[in-house]
Amino acid sequence: MFVSAIIAAGGAGARIGARVPKQLLDIDGQSMLARSITAFDTHPRVSEVIVVLPPELVGDEKQHLGVTKRPVRAVNGGPRRQDSVARGFDFVSTRADVVLVHDAARPFVSAALIDRTIEGAATYGAAIPAIRARDTAKRAQAAMIVETIPRDSIFLAQTPQAFRREVLREALALADRDDVDATDEAMLVERAGHAVRIVEGETSNIKITTPEDLVLAEAIARNLSGGARGFGRAMKGEAASPMERERASRTPSGPPRTGRAGTGYDLHRLIDGRPLVLGGIAIPYARGALGHSDADVICHAVIDAILGAAGLGDIGVHFPDSDPRWKGASSLGMLAHAAGLALEAGYEVGNIDVTVVLEAPKLRDHIGAMREAVARAVGIEPARVSIKGKTNEGVDAIGRGEAIAAHAIALIRSRADRA
Repeated sequence: MFVSAIIAAGGAGARIGARVPKQLLDIDGQSMLARSITAFDTHPRVSEVIVVLPPELVGDEKQHLGVTKRPVRAVNGGPRRQDSVARGFDFVSTRADVVLVHDAARPFVSAALIDRTIEGAATYGAAIPAIRARDTAKRAQAAMIVETIPRDSIFLAQTPQAFRREVLREALALADRDDVDATDEAMLVERAGHAVRIVEGETSNIKITTPEDLVLAEAIARNLSGGARGFGRAMKGEAASPMERERASRTPSGPPRTGRAGTGYDLHRLIDGRPLVLGGIAIPYARGALGHSDADVICHAVIDAILGAAGLGDIGVHFPDSDPRWKGASSLGMLAHAAGLALEAGYEVGNIDVTVVLEAPKLRDHIGAMREAVARAVGIEPARVSIKGKTNEGVDAIGRGEAIAAHAIALIRSRADRA
C-alpha cells in the first residue's frame, strides 16, 4: 500500500503570540514542525511526506524540516486550511492509495495512531482519530445555556485524518467554493457525501494553540526524552516539583549495580467484534482479544517482565481489572507507566524480547511498527526491541485460533551502572 502524508503547517498561529510561526517554536530542543515530520518520515508504512508551509519559508525550508530519512517536498500554503491541503494534494503521487493529513501543531502523534488511521481509511474510505468527550457538553447562546448535549454523542476530532485518494480528491473539489470554510478535511468529505469512520484517538496527541498548551507540550516532551517517567503527570500537564527533579537526578541507593532480568506472560481469548491490538498496533483481523483494557498481549507481557525484573509486582497490582480507569485503556500507556515505575526505582530498560503465539493473522508486515511503538512507550531505541510471531502448530486453544498468548523477557540495569 502506498501511503502519502500531507503535513499542514501553512498557518501563522497568531493565537500563541509568538514572533515566528508557531510550528517553528522549540519544544525541548526540537521544533513542533520537525517532531511532526519525524513521526511520518520514520513510519514504516508512510511512502512520501509533503509539507505545506507559509510561502516565506519555502525555498529556505531545509533549516526548518530537520534531518529526514527520505526527501520531503515543501509547497506553498494558501489563505485557508482547505486551500493549503488542496495545494499539498496536488503533489501527492498518483500511486497513493491512502492520503494522511496531519496538523504540524500535533507533534506527539504516535506510530500506533498513524497505523489505526491508515487501516481505517483502507477499510472504510475515510477515518479520523477522535477522543470521546469526558465532560458534560453544553450549547450556549449569549453566555446562556440553551441545551445539554449527551456527551456519549460528542467526539473531539484529531489528526492525522486518513482517506483513500479518490475520496479526498472529491472532497477537495469543494475547497475552492467561497461558501465552504472547513475546519478539517473530514468536514469536506462529509459534504462530498462520504461516511467517515472514527478510530481511537490519544490524549497525548494534543494540538498546540495557546501558550498554556506549550507548557503541557514541554512536559510531554521531557518525559518522552527521559523515558516514560511521569507519564501520568505529563498527561495532566503537571510539572515535576524541585524535590522530585532532584530525587530523579540522584542514583538511588537501593538497586544493586548489576543487570536484572524479568519474564512476562499473557493470554487472552479471541472473540468476534473486538479489535486485535498488538504492540499498540491495530492488526486487521476478524477477531480480537477479550480483556478489560485493549487486551494487548505484547504490552501486557512486557509490563510483567519489566515489573518483575524491578521487583515491583505484576500487572494486576498496578492495573487491576476492577479499576474502571483501565477499562478500554491503551496498553501502550500502561506500558509507559510501568517503565516509569522502574525508572523511579532506579532502573532503565536495556532490551526487550517478545514471542507472540497465534495461528492467524501473520504479523510479518506489522513487526516494524510494533517494535517502534513499544520502544517509544518504554523510552528506548527500536533496535533494542525484538518481536517474533510463532504458531502453536494447531495444538490446544491457541492452535484452534481461540486464543492468543505472548512471552516476554526484559533486561534492566541500574542507572548507577552508567556512572
